[in-house]
Amino acid sequence: MPRPTGRVLTLLELLQSGGTRTTAELADRLGVEGRTVRRYVDQLIDLDVPVESVRGRYGGYRLAPGYRLPPLMLSDDEALAVLLGLAAGRRAGLTTAERTASETASAKIRRVLPRRTAHRLDTLLEALAFTDRPGEPDHPDAGTLLTVADAVRHRRPVLVRYTDRDGRHSERTLHPYGIVAHAGRWYVTGQDARIGEDRTLRLDRIAAARTLPGSFEAPAGPEPAQRVLSGFATAEYRHEVVLRIHGTAEQIRAHLPAGVANLEDHEPAAGQDPAAERWLRVRIRAQRLDWVARTLALLDRPFVIERPDELRDLVTALADRLASRACQPDHAPAAQHPPAH
Repeated sequence: MPRPTGRVLTLLELLQSGGTRTTAELADRLGVEGRTVRRYVDQLIDLDVPVESVRGRYGGYRLAPGYRLPPLMLSDDEALAVLLGLAAGRRAGLTTAERTASETASAKIRRVLPRRTAHRLDTLLEALAFTDRPGEPDHPDAGTLLTVADAVRHRRPVLVRYTDRDGRHSERTLHPYGIVAHAGRWYVTGQDARIGEDRTLRLDRIAAARTLPGSFEAPAGPEPAQRVLSGFATAEYRHEVVLRIHGTAEQIRAHLPAGVANLEDHEPAAGQDPAAERWLRVRIRAQRLDWVARTLALLDRPFVIERPDELRDLVTALADRLASRACQPDHAPAAQHPPAH
């Protein structure tokens, strides 16, 4: 490729990265003089690339907003980052209602890549495995997601039509603080203006969203992600579990994260290091108790069940099953060699 043509394409790539680029900055990046930059810009305009000239002290050049560039120029590293991001997003369920969008985007990127690079990236994606296998995710509508995101950014109230987990329909005016992706689902957290209380809504359960006039001030306090996790831990569930577990907060959080359990310190003894292992009270709200019993077995820390009694029965039954299986000859490892005589 002749050097001037290569520099024109490099200029296009720099403008594609967004924002306004000064003539001096572009000249430095391209290794040319300012008047040469202006000549390269004229060549892009001749190719119907809408390059805008920005006047003023911090002026320069930029691409017209919303313009979609026909040539997609990605380095090997950039292509790898995009394709891995699309693959991970599909795996985690963090996609919009258009389930094929990420697949068609991947296909378009592959089509414009050099054959050797595309083959190497396909080889990596075929060899890639994930340790988690989440259930079937619920996808939010792309338009709803973008409307709510715009309301978050500009602190605007939004009217939503919502269906709760019991199938009840309602209209709510929400002051959205932020959007949170958690465990394969999208959530929006904010204040329900009618009742003046914070709520966390699943975005896939919002049938429609419309931005309203006015604005609001976001309150000080936890970040949106922490608000969502705290809401999960304090939501109304069938069972309220209270435990005392001996260990550090880090040991307990490895199996019972903030979105699952609230952790309360017992007062440390006089002179005891606050970071040392000690008895901590843990509160969990759960629809079912069987997973709590299994989690306590995995925790491998001393614990006391304060309530409910049903959990004590489940833990005892689990311990009996494990003990009986360990004693069964069928579960003993097979001998690798016949015994010597």
